[in-house]
Amino acid sequence: MTDCIFCKIIAGEIPSKRVYEDDKIIVINDVAPAAPVHILIIPKEHTENILTAPSGLVLHVQEKLPEILSLAGVGPAGFRLVINTGDEGGQTVKHLHFHILAGKAMGWPPC
Repeated sequence: MTDCIFCKIIAGEIPSKRVYEDDKIIVINDVAPAAPVHILIIPKEHTENILTAPSGLVLHVQEKLPEILSLAGVGPAGFRLVINTGDEGGQTVKHLHFHILAGKAMGWPPC
């Protein structure tokens, strides 16, 4: 998708510091962090949201979470995993991404 900011980051057209990368996902720091640790897990294959995600993607993310959390310095105190879907769900970039927020006590509403 040519106008998708995450597709441009994945393609290297927009620079980013990658926390983690494999053949299916990249993990970067959020440019507007809402917590001391705020990283984004972004599938390399463009898909609009969790409802359109290819089979197996969520399982892949779940399997990689321990390594990603360790690389990001997230300890046993916990973290929040957020997937915004659709306009009313707060999704501002129409490319599926998972937010991991950590490093402080989380209240509700989020951050």
